[in-house]
Amino acid sequence: MLSTIGYYICVPFAALMRLFYNLTGSYGVAIILFTLVIKLILLPFQMKSKKSMIRMSRMSGKIQEIQKKYANNQAKMNEEMQRFYQEEGINPMSGCLWSFIPFPILLALYYIIREPIVYFMNFGGRAAGQAVVAAAKEMIQGAGIELTANAAYEQIEIAKIINSQFPDFIAQHEGWVNVDYHFLGLDLTAQPSSAFGQLSGGVSWMLIGLILIPIVSGALSFLLSKVTMSQNKMEGSAAASGKMMMWMMPLMSIYIAFIMPAALGVYWIAQSALSIVQEAVMGRFYTNKLEAEEAARYEAREADRKRRQEEARILQEQQRQQAAQKQSLKEKRKAAQEAKAAKAKKAATSTTEAGRVGDRPYARGRSYKADRYDSEQE
Repeated sequence: MLSTIGYYICVPFAALMRLFYNLTGSYGVAIILFTLVIKLILLPFQMKSKKSMIRMSRMSGKIQEIQKKYANNQAKMNEEMQRFYQEEGINPMSGCLWSFIPFPILLALYYIIREPIVYFMNFGGRAAGQAVVAAAKEMIQGAGIELTANAAYEQIEIAKIINSQFPDFIAQHEGWVNVDYHFLGLDLTAQPSSAFGQLSGGVSWMLIGLILIPIVSGALSFLLSKVTMSQNKMEGSAAASGKMMMWMMPLMSIYIAFIMPAALGVYWIAQSALSIVQEAVMGRFYTNKLEAEEAARYEAREADRKRRQEEARILQEQQRQQAAQKQSLKEKRKAAQEAKAAKAKKAATSTTEAGRVGDRPYARGRSYKADRYDSEQE
C-alpha cells in the first residue's frame, strides 16, 4: 500500500525529469532544470512564508517584552502572544513548514535515480516496471553477466548493461529510456564515498569531482543558512536554535551527498544556489515593503490619535460652552429674582403708594409720609 502511494507521489517528478532529459540529453542539466521548476512552483508559498518570517523577526523586540511581562503567567502570555500574532498578521509556524519541503522532493528524486526502470522510465505502473526489471535481469544473467551492485542500486547497473549491450531488449520495450548519467565528466550514479578508495589507483577529475560535490553542497548550504539568519534576526532560545541549524543543515547535506548517488548532490547544490538568490531578493524586497507598511501603519495610528484628540478637544469645548450657558442662565434667573424682590421692597415703601387716595396716586403728594412729624413732636 505504502509503496503504491510512494510510486504515485514520484510519478509527476519522474515525468518532469524525463521531459527535461529528453529535451536536453543531459542528466545533470535535467536535474538543475527540475530543481528550478520545483522552486518556481513553490515560490508563491515561500514568498508568503518569507514575509511572515521577516515580519516576525522585526517584531522580536515586542515578543520579548510580552514574554518578560507575563513570565510568571504562562496562560496570559500565550493569550497575549496569540493576540499579537493576529493583530500583526504573523504565522509563527509558516516559516518552519516550507523549510522542510525540499526533503520529500529529495526523497522522491532519490527513488527516481535509484530505480530508473520503475520510476524514471514509463511502463504504465509499478508492477509493469518491476516486470521489465525482472525480464532485463533474466536476460543479463542468461548472458553470463554478473551483477555486482548492491540491491539498492541494482536497477542502475541493469539499465547501464542493457543500454550498452542489449539494443534488441530496448526495441522490445516501449518506454525504455537510454539514460546517460554522465555530467561534466562525472558519473552521477556513483557515490562520492567510493571515490576515496579509488584514489590509490590514481587521481582523476572524475574522482576529484565526486569528492567536491558534497563539499560544495555543504558550503552552499552553510551560505544559505547565513543569508537566512542575517535577514531573520532572532534573540534568546530562537537565536541558539538558529545557530544550531546553521551548522546542522550543512553537515547533513555533506553526509547525504557523500553516501548517496552524486546526482542527489547536484540537486542539493542547485537547490541551495537558487535558494540563496531567492532569499537575498525576497529578503530585500519584503524588508523594504514591510518598512513601508509599518511607516504607513504608524502614520495611520498618528492620524487616528490626532483625530481622537481633536474630537476630545471639540467635545470638551462644547461641554465648557454648555456649562457656561447654564451658568449664564442661572445668573440671569438669580438677577431677575433679585430685581423682582427689590422692586417689591421698593413698592412697599414707595411715596407714590403712601400718597395714594383711591385712584389718585398723588392725591397727598409725591413725598407724603404719614409719620413724618411724629419724631419731631416727641
